[in-house]
Amino acid sequence: MQDFIKINDNDNVIVALNPIPAGTEITVGALTVKAAEEIPAGHKMALCEIPAGGEVIKYGFRIGNAKEDIHVGQWIHTHNVKTALGELLDYTYEPVTVSIEEKEEATFMGFERKNGKVGVRNEIWVIPTVGCVNNVATAIAKKANEYVEGTVEEVIAFPHPYGCSQMGDDQEHTRTILADLINHPNAGGVLVLGLGCENSNIDVLKEYIGEYDPDRVKFLVAQESDDELADGVALCRELIDYAKGFTRTEVGTGKLIVGMKCGGSDGLSGITANPLVGRFSDMLTARKGTTILTEVPEMFGAETLLMNRCETKELFEQTVELINDFKNYFKSHNQTIYENPSPGNKKGGISTLEDKSLGCTQKSGSSYVKGVLAYGETVKTPGLNLLSAPGNDLVAATALAAAGAQIVLFTTGRGTPFASPVPTVKIATNSRLAGKKSGWIDFNAGVLAEEAGMEETAQKFFDYVLEVASGKKVCSEEAGFHDMAIFKQGVTL
Repeated sequence: MQDFIKINDNDNVIVALNPIPAGTEITVGALTVKAAEEIPAGHKMALCEIPAGGEVIKYGFRIGNAKEDIHVGQWIHTHNVKTALGELLDYTYEPVTVSIEEKEEATFMGFERKNGKVGVRNEIWVIPTVGCVNNVATAIAKKANEYVEGTVEEVIAFPHPYGCSQMGDDQEHTRTILADLINHPNAGGVLVLGLGCENSNIDVLKEYIGEYDPDRVKFLVAQESDDELADGVALCRELIDYAKGFTRTEVGTGKLIVGMKCGGSDGLSGITANPLVGRFSDMLTARKGTTILTEVPEMFGAETLLMNRCETKELFEQTVELINDFKNYFKSHNQTIYENPSPGNKKGGISTLEDKSLGCTQKSGSSYVKGVLAYGETVKTPGLNLLSAPGNDLVAATALAAAGAQIVLFTTGRGTPFASPVPTVKIATNSRLAGKKSGWIDFNAGVLAEEAGMEETAQKFFDYVLEVASGKKVCSEEAGFHDMAIFKQGVTL
């Protein structure tokens, strides 16, 4: 196993894959460098003299400027490098040519719905319109699980604290996300549970849901019921009876939509797990499938790589708006745009937002950007899509599900047990995490820092995701975890 990696020929740093003790001599091509101090795993070491103000290059791009003179063999981190990013920028469309060979569709075993969509799960979802009935929704789901049968897998409640005392776009976002989840194909049936006096009551929400199958979607207003628990369970039993009529059938990957997200990143995220997900994205989109990349603040510093892969000038302009809207969101709340990376990121070896973003955007692979989505908007165009949502794990993963993703891929160097409304595949960036947290981690990309090759590992991962799409449960599902979170932006009354 190698102890370090130089990611790009133009880099003036290497990344330690294992701790490098002070005094260790390292040969990089024709260059031999001695570590001037201990370099922790995932962290960077200078290959040459970098003067104060000089550029630190990783992934072939600037990740920041030196705060002071950095000498050969020194550890490079937050103490001696700073972000070089500004605020609102002017962008120029400089399109690149993308060449990915189209492949024959692969297949998985999914649940074909009457509206033509395909689910990878056949669950009953209980969705409250307002936080006031969260406990009732949870109680209904718990009791209704006693009646699950046939191909129905589980009854799940998705509590949240919103649906009332909200204003403007904030309330619109809540209604849109709830409607998106109600229409999600992973749910064979849905019980929408309202209180009765909330702003986003059932009658209002129906306008956002649009056309629906009354056999698949049931409604209950708690204030109008003598016994909302008994009535809710009875409606869930009707939904179970309806949904058990669905069976898995062979479906092409043109019907598969996969969201991509990372969290608790470390110095290996942009070397192992994120490039693996990027390779998966290219493999799926080449087979007529769809992927969605989100967490806009973690595109800052690498956004031009995505902009120049936009298939059209219109998509480029939408991506510029996507980036600048989020920067203005930060500014409107008097917050620093580049208040990132997190303490965990820094401990893992990420020094600046550019460092983090260049690693994060590896998940996008190398295909054209085919669509740009607003928060709450659902996918319309196959291929790689960009989605407006923050970096917060639960909010972003929920946004991916609401956009239509049947599965979310989540890369992590620190580990997390969280889930989302859809199967959430945890991909470890390093083997230590995969071994320590086998109850959290579904796939180990850390092997890419050892002896495994990308093509072989990517094929194994692609096959694994299709197994998940065909019914294989991920760790968070086995643990019974199901989370959802809505992006709260506005005033609470």
